[in-house]
Amino acid sequence: MAQATLTVWKFDSPDGAEQASQTLQDLAREGILTLHDAATVSWAEGQRKPKTRQLASTTGAGALGGGFWGLLFGLIFFVPLLGAALGAATGALAGSLRDAGIDDAFITKVRDQVTPGTSALFVMTSDAVVDKVKAAFADHQPDDLIFTNLSDDQEAALRGVFATE
Repeated sequence: MAQATLTVWKFDSPDGAEQASQTLQDLAREGILTLHDAATVSWAEGQRKPKTRQLASTTGAGALGGGFWGLLFGLIFFVPLLGAALGAATGALAGSLRDAGIDDAFITKVRDQVTPGTSALFVMTSDAVVDKVKAAFADHQPDDLIFTNLSDDQEAALRGVFATE
C-alpha cells in the first residue's frame, strides 16, 4: 500500500465539510485517490461543541475506526466523541498518536482553526494528488488545508493501535 496521508480540510461554513465528503467519495469511486477512512466535524454558531461523523462507507479494509477519530477529536476539542473512552488509557494512546506524527502542534493548529461557524473534513488517503482534490473541492470553497504525511512506520503504528476487526 502507498504511504498514507492524513489530510484536514477546513471550511468556513458548518456544512462545507459534509458537502465536500460527497465529492471525496466520488473521487475515490473514480480512482483519483484511495480513501481509507474519513470523518467530518461540523460546528454550528452558538454550539458548545462540534458534531462529528465518521463516513460509514469507509469501514472496510484500511479503516482506522471510531476509536481513532474519537480519540483525535477528544484531544482536539476536549470532548470524548464517537465513543472513545477517555481515562487512564488516553495518555498512552495520545503518545501513540505522537509516535504516528500527530503531535501537539498539529492538534493546536486544528483546534485554533476549527471553531464555531466552521467545519472540517479529516481524511486518511493514499495515492491522492492534492491539487486534483483541491480543484474538486473548489465549489465547496475550502478555507485551509492542514495535512500531515505519515511515514510507513507511523502509519503502521496507528494501525497497530487502532486495528479494526
